[in-house]
Amino acid sequence: MRDSLRKHIAQICTKKILAKGEGVGASFYAFFANKNDNPQLLMEAATWWIATHELDHFEKAIKIRSMIESGL
Repeated sequence: MRDSLRKHIAQICTKKILAKGEGVGASFYAFFANKNDNPQLLMEAATWWIATHELDHFEKAIKIRSMIESGL
C-alpha cells in the first residue's frame, strides 16, 4: 500500500479514536469520500483490508492504526 494512503488511514483512525474512544470501529470505506472519485485507491485499500489481511467489515480503529504503523 502506498505511503500516502497509510498516512491517511492512520490520521483517520486517530481522529475516530480521539472523538469516540478506543472502542470505535472502522471500515475501509471510512477513509474515502462518499463518492467514488478514486477507484484505484479504494481498491488498494480494499485489497489490503480484505484479500491481504482477511479483516472483518468493521474492525477496531486502534487495531487498524497499529497494523498500518507497524508496516503490515
